[in-house]
Amino acid sequence: MNSTETKASCVREVEIEIPADVVASETDSLVQKYSKVARVPGFRRGKVPATIIRSKFAAELKSDVTENLVPKYFREEVEKQGLTPISQPRIVDLHLEPGEPLRFKATFEVMPEIEVSGYKDLAPETRDITVSDEEVNTALENIRQQHATYEVVSEERDIRDGDFAQISFQGSPTGEESAEPVNVDEVLVEIGGSNTVQQFSENLRGAKPGETCSFEVPYPEDFADKRLAGKTFSYAVTVKGIKTKSVPELNDEFAKVVGEFESIDALRQRIREGMEHERRHQAEHEGKEKIIDELVKSTEFPVPDALVENAIDQRLERGLRALAAQGMRAEDLKRMDFSRLRAGQREAAIREVKASLILDKVADLENIQVSDEEMDREVEGLAAQYKQPADEIRARLTRDGALDRIRTSLRNQKTLDFLYRKSA
Repeated sequence: MNSTETKASCVREVEIEIPADVVASETDSLVQKYSKVARVPGFRRGKVPATIIRSKFAAELKSDVTENLVPKYFREEVEKQGLTPISQPRIVDLHLEPGEPLRFKATFEVMPEIEVSGYKDLAPETRDITVSDEEVNTALENIRQQHATYEVVSEERDIRDGDFAQISFQGSPTGEESAEPVNVDEVLVEIGGSNTVQQFSENLRGAKPGETCSFEVPYPEDFADKRLAGKTFSYAVTVKGIKTKSVPELNDEFAKVVGEFESIDALRQRIREGMEHERRHQAEHEGKEKIIDELVKSTEFPVPDALVENAIDQRLERGLRALAAQGMRAEDLKRMDFSRLRAGQREAAIREVKASLILDKVADLENIQVSDEEMDREVEGLAAQYKQPADEIRARLTRDGALDRIRTSLRNQKTLDFLYRKSA
């Protein structure tokens, strides 16, 4: 028996020979079992001669001998050589003839040897998270606009700039363009507003409630609504009314209405703190991504294909669950081009696997571990998320073999936190 290291150093091949006497003994044992249950015309059950069994069930005996002996001797050999397969072995060059040893080769993957260096010297660029007074004022103004009220104009007059026209409309694509018609029963349009399509302001300005108008709008290719982008629509608009917008004053009373703040200054402070927290979180996320990029770029080793395929499976499973949650029908999911989807996920999956293996190696070097208490908190969090007892969640995770994956994920997160804090 021997093993061979292939060009990809995470792939191993073992060549195994099972002695002829072992094969003969296993075959004899199977022949006896077959003879007790086999139905052969002209013979009573249990009385079929061994020669007939060997002749009539030759293919079945060969298959059973292989299934019984190959896994056992493969497992013994890799244990003897100190190898830990991370993929199912691929059995090739199987040779099994009467009176001869059973020979075969098994190819499989193991974890690659990884040498990580320089990780303590990583220092991503720091990001300024300072929030200016102008940014706070802009955010405060947005909140103020969200609390605006709209009042109906009761006097008989035409529509002016700054008014909000209360309209309904039907829009149809012109020419041979393939686009769906647009019908809106009621919407408010700010006349002269920065976000209002120019043609709506121009054609509604000066109109009165009860009047109708028609006009065309050629939309630019980069228009935000992709249904309209690059197309020309013909609109028939009916004016239902006119409204004016009223926004509250920025004072202590407004702060109390927004969130029971004692003063407008307290609301400003909360806005500033919230924006700083968001920027700090974003800066940390970007910093950690840069650390991973540097580690992946500077650490070369072969990535086991078995782990990559598993990562692709998990990424696709998450994506399909998200599509199903959004309402995609099962028959539409089945029609998707999974070969193309898998190919599209491969590059990201390789980076994901490589980063995980590197972080695992750093965790070994730095003796970073996940405690049982941390695992308990994670399980309890999942139980709360799915509204199920923690014991049931833990049992299911154990049954599915997911607890080890969760522990590995938590360990990688702790390792990345360690590298980020050190660099910061």
